[in-house]
Amino acid sequence: MANFDWHAERSDLSGIALLDRSPESEGIDLKAVRLYRMGRVRAEMAKRGIGAVILSDPINIRYATGTRNMQIFSMRNAPSRYLLLTADRSILFEFTGCLHLADGYETVDEVRPAKTASFVAAGPHIAEREREWARDMGDLIAGLTGRGATVGMERMNAGAAIAMQEAGFKIVDAQEPVEMARAIKSAEEMKCVRASLRATEVGVGKLRDALRPGMTENELWSVLHKSVIEQNGDYCETRLLSAGERTNPWFQETAHHLIGENELVALDTDVVGCHGYYSDFSRTFHAGPGKPTGLQKTLYQTALEQVYHNMGILKAGMTFRDYADQAWDIPDKYYANRYYLSSHGCGMTGEYPYLYHRGDFPDAGYDGVIGAGMTICVESYIGEEGGHEGVKLEQQVLVTETGIELLSEFPFEETLMDTGFQPAFPLPRI
Repeated sequence: MANFDWHAERSDLSGIALLDRSPESEGIDLKAVRLYRMGRVRAEMAKRGIGAVILSDPINIRYATGTRNMQIFSMRNAPSRYLLLTADRSILFEFTGCLHLADGYETVDEVRPAKTASFVAAGPHIAEREREWARDMGDLIAGLTGRGATVGMERMNAGAAIAMQEAGFKIVDAQEPVEMARAIKSAEEMKCVRASLRATEVGVGKLRDALRPGMTENELWSVLHKSVIEQNGDYCETRLLSAGERTNPWFQETAHHLIGENELVALDTDVVGCHGYYSDFSRTFHAGPGKPTGLQKTLYQTALEQVYHNMGILKAGMTFRDYADQAWDIPDKYYANRYYLSSHGCGMTGEYPYLYHRGDFPDAGYDGVIGAGMTICVESYIGEEGGHEGVKLEQQVLVTETGIELLSEFPFEETLMDTGFQPAFPLPRI
């Protein structure tokens, strides 16, 4: 297969503007961020005796190098671009015609054209393409680390992985070292997280201001998406905005559904925003024009109780099992519709760790330790099984050596709280 570089003859791309020259990057040392993240991945590889990883998830490529290219396309068409990372070498295999996009990145030692090993690209010759891909990659890795090296792979064709193993490499899953690397953020990296959150909060503010009975959920959701793109965010990962009876149960995707008068409207942002960082907080609004009912307030305040309590117990050094045991007890009438997680890690997407409810821990949970530098999203969904409406709330926090720092600053709705309402478990000093 011929490899094309449409820009091989050009010499005017060396000064191409990087993503980190945009307004939301002011005051952030993005070179330091990129080098920290690459160092984290290499350290986790070394702990596990992994000589090389081949990353094809565009989010992991961006984490390790800072480079971005057609994120959604790359997720759907793996491996259309991929990264080979060893202890001392970083080679980015970029999509046809896109090699120039990595110009200037200190985290990329070399850029080569990707050889797309997919059925769409190779048709009936897919098996031959996979063997060719594995042969070339195997020879490259052998020259860098030796033929018997342990190689971490992700999101690659089964045929390519089998061929790599047949070539004498021990193949392991690359998810563990990368997820463990991503879990702990540096102080400079946190500036990226905050920039993404501030931009998303601007979008949620515009959405809240635009909310009117009679508009569709899609119309309202588009307000957030437009604002995210205007501020150089990437995309909304989900379509989680629903109104009225479509707020119960949760996970009903935004649709061409008219928002009714005095209905609850629930939103989970799930925004991959500025610098590729996830802005993940949830809010529930009241559509008006009247006042919220007593039941709507009860749902809202109950959700707040859960969020405040679980934020209050988070601390560095706590095990996942201890968190589950100390987490808020969900009342029986809301238990069946509970959110599937109590809390979860957050970085460039939702990530490690998943913190499960006590009742789900025996089947789904795993243990570990909450560490300083983790960003955690504390979740709540409150709605009775068979009920008319439900409330979704969520806060994003940073775990520090001494407690937590609140990251998501968008306010809660005073109209959905009784006068003088205070959660039973007060928010800790942060």
